Amino acid sequence: MKLDRITTNSNRMNGQPCIRNFRLTVRRVIELLATYPDREELHQEFPELDMKTSGKP
Repeated sequence: MKLDRITTNSNRMNGQPCIRNFRLTVRRVIELLATYPDREELHQEFPELDMKTSGKP
């Protein structure tokens, strides 16, 4: 299984896994999902996340 939405680059964000080469780590996205139960509000704050990325069907 290939995860093309998750990228790593040793020169960016200390090599932490990021969402599609943005400076938004996978860890931060998981934290945001816990903080924003309303996905629409999350999308307003972080429009670079599409609904598939943020976990909404």
